[in-house]
Order: sequence, then C-alpha cells, then structure tokens
Amino acid sequence: MEKATFAGGCFWCMVTPFEEMPGIHGIVSGYTGGHTENPTYEEVCSETTGHAEAVQITFDPEVFPYQKLLDLFWRQIDPTDAGGQFYDRGESYRTAIFTHNEEQKRLAEESKRELAESGRFDKPIATQIVPAGVFYPAEEYHQGYHKKNPTHYKRYRTGSGRDAFIDRHWSMRKDQGELRERLTPIQYAVTQENGTEPPFRNEFWNHKGEGIYVDIVSGEPLFSSLDKFDSDCGWPSFTKPLNMNNVKGQMDTTHGMVRMEVRSQQADSHLGHVFDDGPGPDGLRFCINSASLRFIPKQDLEKEGYGEYIQLFPQA
Repeated sequence: MEKATFAGGCFWCMVTPFEEMPGIHGIVSGYTGGHTENPTYEEVCSETTGHAEAVQITFDPEVFPYQKLLDLFWRQIDPTDAGGQFYDRGESYRTAIFTHNEEQKRLAEESKRELAESGRFDKPIATQIVPAGVFYPAEEYHQGYHKKNPTHYKRYRTGSGRDAFIDRHWSMRKDQGELRERLTPIQYAVTQENGTEPPFRNEFWNHKGEGIYVDIVSGEPLFSSLDKFDSDCGWPSFTKPLNMNNVKGQMDTTHGMVRMEVRSQQADSHLGHVFDDGPGPDGLRFCINSASLRFIPKQDLEKEGYGEYIQLFPQA
C-alpha cells in the first residue's frame, strides 16, 4: 500500500471521486501543509494555521497507479484558482499535491506540465506540488460526510459550482458529425437523441460474458457483469454501476411517465433509466440500452486500458 495526499478545496467533495475506484483501500479527510499541531476545523477555517483541507488516500499502486490518481485529481478541481475553490475562498481551500516520495514528485510535475501544455485552460496552473508533511485527520463528523448527510452534501456540492465547472471543462462530449460516422444509427439515436432500442432485440439483454460495460462514446467504465441480472424486461439490467460517480440521474417526464433517466457523467450519453424494483441491497434496477454500451471481456481488460478492474474477476 502507498499513500497519496491531495488538497482540492472542500474535503467533503474530494472523497467521492476516489472511494469506489478499485485498489483504493481507505480515504481520510484531514488537514495538512500548515504549522499548527492537531488543528481543529474552526482553526483551519480561520486561516491562521497554514493548513489546507485535504484527503489522504491509501491505495494499491499495482491495481490503481499513482498516475491515474493524478488524472482523477485534476478532474475534480479548478487548477487555475490560487485563492480557493469555487464557493470556498482562502488558503485553507487551496489546491495542492503533497508528494510522499521522489517518484510521486516526478509524476506530479509531469502531469502538471502536460495539463498546462494541453490548452484546456487559458490561465496558468496554480496548483502547488510540495512534499507531504504531517497529516492530521479531521473530526469524525467530517469523515464520510456525504454518506452521513447526503441531502446537505448534494445541495452544497451543486451550489458551490464545482459540478458545473467539471462538466464545462472535463466533459467528453464529442462532435456530432464524428459521432454520426463512428456510431451505428441505433447507437447514435440512443446516446445522443435519448432513444430506446427494442426489448429482446439488442446485443446484451441476455449476454452472459464476464467483464465490464463501458460507454460506447467515451469509454468510461459503467457496469460490471457481476452486477448484471435477468430482469425479464428485454434490456440489460444491473443492480448498481461500477462507480456511482460515473453516472448521473435526471428526472424524465416524457411519454406520460415520471422516471429517473441515467446518463454517463463524462460523455453525457443517454443510457437508460433506473427503477426501484431491483433485487440488490439497494433495491435498484438500472435498465440500460445495449446500444449505449461496449463490452470489455475480462481477459482483455489489461490491453484495453482497464487493468484496475481485473481484480473484480479472480482467476479460478
């Protein structure tokens, strides 16, 4: 196991992007980078301690390499803002990568340089890269805050402007002309025009292979065969996504019904709908169009760039 430490503004919002990823064995919210021992939340917010709100992640680099953690980190923040993050202002909400060894420092500097040269942002990258120091866990109240207070967390996260910024700068929406050439007519109709394919006459409704299902447009991981079940509805059904942060829901009132539509987070592809009649512990049924998915067999996960998911399928 190794540790990675990131400051990205409010630490409540820096837990969810990482916690469901394979190879992540723990995430602690806390304070670091300052000069006060055992600071409290109130002291850190007073801007007198020098500390930043941060998360410390325990991870298995063989499963989820540090490079992928860095990539995920950049996608959660405004790296050009030196005065805080979104709604939260001040030094305690600065962004920083706290490196634990020379290899992490090298990789962090390399990723920062690549981001600066990508042209994605029209301002300089302000995120600091500094050696990791003492990390002080925050009060228990702040650990897993999104689970303890989900309504307030969602309201705060949306109101802060973080999600809107991420969607604006990191969405993977493609040129419609390119998509029309690359996708089949039914794939385009489903993902881009909110269409629905015929039941029992689609690629994966009765598919039994072991592996994961990714967005046909962007390739972002969406579902696992381990969570697939036969709902007898004619479309592939899953009890849960691979990572809840890779999907988003919005109310759908078309066709005289009130349903929760499911879309992919990065590409904003229409996937299907979610219902509350599933067999899993959460009682959910993600009813998904085959045309929105591409299947990656377990034996191809490594070569297709999804090696971190191999651990889901132990060898016999």
